[in-house]
Amino acid sequence: MTTPSSSTPFDSSELLTVGGQVLSENCPSRRLLGDITSKWGVLVLVALSEGPRRWSELLRGIGGISEKMLAQTLRTLEADRLVLRDARPVVPPFVVYSLTDSGEQVTQLLLPLLDWAQTHAIAEVSASADTASTR
Repeated sequence: MTTPSSSTPFDSSELLTVGGQVLSENCPSRRLLGDITSKWGVLVLVALSEGPRRWSELLRGIGGISEKMLAQTLRTLEADRLVLRDARPVVPPFVVYSLTDSGEQVTQLLLPLLDWAQTHAIAEVSASADTASTR
């Protein structure tokens, strides 16, 4: 395996010394990485990259997420200090979620990955359709 920016082989020991013990099951960075790259974590971060959102806007905007999973994901990302919860003292309650500086940084790293995934998913669908039409 090579790194994207060079032709030198990828050395996983770099992750062990430079980035901590990410390959160790007890590494805190591994837990954080799991929270960020979870199915719903990625989508919540991307939705918030468009600007602050209320809970109901996130629920409507992220297709397929349940109320329970949205609440759980927001709590997790807030505990990771990637999402800020701003509860305003009004009746009825008004809560707005936004990205912290760290949340913005990690989301900027995720956007190219999502772009790649969308491009390749479209290519896969097109290839499958072409294969099916030639049968």
